[in-house]
Amino acid sequence: QVQLVESGGGLVQAGGSLRLSCAASRSIFSANAMGWYRQAPGKQRELVARSARGANTNYADAVKGRFTMSRDNAKNTVYLQMNSLKAEDTAVYYCNVILNYMNYWGQGTQVTVSS
Repeated sequence: QVQLVESGGGLVQAGGSLRLSCAASRSIFSANAMGWYRQAPGKQRELVARSARGANTNYADAVKGRFTMSRDNAKNTVYLQMNSLKAEDTAVYYCNVILNYMNYWGQGTQVTVSS
């Protein structure tokens, strides 16, 4: 079992930046994959960034060049640095980890970008 806790969301003006954190309750060094997803009101959850073990990180076209996913294995934490935020980035952001082929989700953190 892995518990994931996201933090770092909030209200920011368009053009601003936020860094989301996803703290895992145990080591995720050997995770099969990890990533960030988001869900805007009335829309389906969509991929933001995802990295499979041993592979490069894939980003949604809408965030390429603006968002960067990283990890700190010592802290069991995954980050999402979000720059040049736009109103359309407003959503609840979820952390996802696949460990031993089990799928784990955090509770989500709200990001609101005012235009």
